[in-house]
Amino acid sequence: MKLAERVPAPVKRIIHSGTRTYGRMTAQGRLLPGFLLCGGQRCGTTSLYRALSTHPAIMKPILHKGIHYFDTGYHNGITWYRAHFPTRAAAVRISEHTGLAAQAFESSPYYLYHPLAAERFARDLPGVRLIVLVRDPVERARSQYAHEVARGFEELTSFEAALAAEEERLAGEVDRLQRDPHHYSFSHQHHAYTLRGRYADHLDRIARVIARERILVVDSGEFFADPEPVYDRVLRFLGLPWLGDPVFARHNARPRTAPSNKAVDDRLRREFAPHDARLAEWLGGPPSWRT
Repeated sequence: MKLAERVPAPVKRIIHSGTRTYGRMTAQGRLLPGFLLCGGQRCGTTSLYRALSTHPAIMKPILHKGIHYFDTGYHNGITWYRAHFPTRAAAVRISEHTGLAAQAFESSPYYLYHPLAAERFARDLPGVRLIVLVRDPVERARSQYAHEVARGFEELTSFEAALAAEEERLAGEVDRLQRDPHHYSFSHQHHAYTLRGRYADHLDRIARVIARERILVVDSGEFFADPEPVYDRVLRFLGLPWLGDPVFARHNARPRTAPSNKAVDDRLRREFAPHDARLAEWLGGPPSWRT
């Protein structure tokens, strides 16, 4: 067991609280991120986050990979957000060592889906680059259901029941989130199983405020099948050379809680077909699950 795993939860909370307090006190001397891993959920973001974190010129947040500022934490303010990142002095040391401008980043998958997130980081992080991973939306939905059940956020006992309840659970929630910046929707964050797989809808919304050339869409099927060329493409998008030797592994994977239902999967694939066709424009070709 790692040392961090042996630290009692109350002690961790005290350490984190003290770190955040110090971070806020020194916020003006800290970086803001140059790029964001902003989704999609259950699409391999943790694996890519871990690989990028090993690059000598890339700086991860000081506590958690996902800060959730631009979706559920925006009321905390930019000083609170900045407190989560490394110092400018640390970035200078990295630049002196590598000859590269250090880049900070974080990974919050809900950013892709929250209807106000893109406007917020377009305003607060001008020039920011976005990396979005996409996965077979049927597999993604099943994985999300298992994830929400395991975390205690889903009480329905079958994937099929959760799909049937989705429309009612989400009714009017996007409009409420758009109208009221203080509104929080538990179901929008945890029960949008099919809504989250309509990737082109979310990407097109973001592209209204972020230039398309600053958005890179990665097919996670390609990333897991052959990670090196995908990782190289990500680095080129960030303007960085390949340094170090990252380990490519699947992180945060969770086994399914129920077997696949072919009839349900076939129905979902038909429903996702037009969305996948539009996604091909972002990927430069059909997504891996359609080939």
